Amino acid sequence: MKDTRKIAMTGMLAAIATVLMYLEFSVPLVPSFLKFDFSELPALIGSFSMGPLYGVLICLVKNLLKLPSTGTGGVGELANFTLGAIFVCIAGFIYKRKKNRKNALIGALVGGVAMAVLSVPINYYMTYPVYTKFMPIEAIVGMYQAINPKVNGLLSCLIMFNVPFTFVKAMLCTLITMLIYKRISPLIKGNAIR
Repeated sequence: MKDTRKIAMTGMLAAIATVLMYLEFSVPLVPSFLKFDFSELPALIGSFSMGPLYGVLICLVKNLLKLPSTGTGGVGELANFTLGAIFVCIAGFIYKRKKNRKNALIGALVGGVAMAVLSVPINYYMTYPVYTKFMPIEAIVGMYQAINPKVNGLLSCLIMFNVPFTFVKAMLCTLITMLIYKRISPLIKGNAIR
């Protein structure tokens, strides 16, 4: 019965994550093609409440559901899955060792740093090589340079823009999780007061 509940909760959280993935928006100080969304939020909640594997599964399902409407040939979804899985897996693993608020914050912070740092090689070697088949690298770098003319080359752009963007995204998901987790975890775990 417990496994059935976890599967159902994984599906529900993945559905919410998928909806949140479609509710993306541009933010100031980064190129307009970098879109912000809160789709890691349900995965982080799932990772804390059911374990890191479930958080990773939520990331996988949301990206598989997004594939039919992809505008990136699937490479954006692959990068999103990889980075989201890194974040929620690390956060969930650290939290699982000792379930308290401090470990949840440490786990999310370490996961967020790992996600941000690893966004550089993942984007540099996987995402942007595909994007350059549709848009010249000079045009991509030019979009970054329009915001900060000092950036020089793709690697510089990724470090200057993508790393902080990714880290802030992780920390905002963490903040919201910290605000709502205690209220919703009994529902996810099946311990709701009847």
